[in-house]
Amino acid sequence: MAAALFTRSLFGNRLIRSSLALYQKPRIFTSFFNKIPFYSRPNAVYLLYRSSGFATCAMASSGFGTRSSFSTQSISTNEPVVSVDWLHANLKEPDLKVLDASWYMPDEQRNPLQEYQVAHIPGALFFDVDGISDRTTNLPHMLPSEEAFAAAVSALGIENKDGVVVYDGKGIFSAARVWWMFRVFGHERIWVLDGGLPAWRASGFDVESSASGDSILKASAASEAIEKVYQRQAVGLITFETRFQPHLVWTLEQVNQNIENKTHQHIDARSKARFDGIAPEPRKGIRSGHVPGSKCIPFAQMLDSSQKLLSVDELKKRFDQEGISLDSPVITSCGTGVTACILALGLHRLGKPEVTVYDGSWTEWGGHPETPVATSDSSS
Repeated sequence: MAAALFTRSLFGNRLIRSSLALYQKPRIFTSFFNKIPFYSRPNAVYLLYRSSGFATCAMASSGFGTRSSFSTQSISTNEPVVSVDWLHANLKEPDLKVLDASWYMPDEQRNPLQEYQVAHIPGALFFDVDGISDRTTNLPHMLPSEEAFAAAVSALGIENKDGVVVYDGKGIFSAARVWWMFRVFGHERIWVLDGGLPAWRASGFDVESSASGDSILKASAASEAIEKVYQRQAVGLITFETRFQPHLVWTLEQVNQNIENKTHQHIDARSKARFDGIAPEPRKGIRSGHVPGSKCIPFAQMLDSSQKLLSVDELKKRFDQEGISLDSPVITSCGTGVTACILALGLHRLGKPEVTVYDGSWTEWGGHPETPVATSDSSS
């Protein structure tokens, strides 16, 4: 019953073909999400992002060994990933939250919700990348307003004091997008699980299923909270306060200005064929090519064969090969703002945490009739 309610609530009119017969016996949780109603401010829906100061991260060792006394306050935010061994050792700590943020390209025909229900890291909650997004645009999974993000994350039971580890079903893919989202809204204690769910399972660690229970109710509440914020309705208790970091996200207008101003080095995470305009875009109505003056480093070059983030030395080689200076500002983009965050993740490991992401990316740029487009046959 809870799974069916969750599917209807979370995805609305999306087509979900449930296969409950494939699920393992769900674990029953001992507590349930309790929505405490209150009324938000009448003018609280932000259509524009609010600016605030940037909180610099602490610089410390990138080693994440097993700790006998755990506190997310003491973990360095200099290193953007944690290992599966580290997460396994600290999984039951009360101020650590784990999110399954799996998302797949439409042509992959994979359903992240169904896969979460079949198998996920014990205690992990489902973070809907498409659902926790801006409902005022037709562009896919754009960054939501501050209040919408705060409402959704609060519904998931996350507080500002919590450390958050996010993973996905491919290794490092959509998890990097959610890592970036939390950082945009001022939460520095956020890490990507290196190698994701595949690395977790390859290490022999347990997974669980939950077709009902607390995790389902919380994910459903997060989806409902997003809808209510954009409809200016009452939402649940807010436990997460945002601190928007405007320098981490750019608009189409800012990218367009950068073509002339050249204040930032622009790196595109799409494949070289799409960048050159040789391969068609996967979404209809989108022109092929790239933003004039940008360079191409496909996101896969940030990862090894097991889909883990490369070492510092290997990452530096990738950027050096394309003439990217770590001493100058960088903006990244891709197709829809997902894999651009993998480039940002790699640059963060190299000690460059303040990397800007073009949220609309090529879907917005290539779909706009008046934006300039370069190809391999044109001068950029």
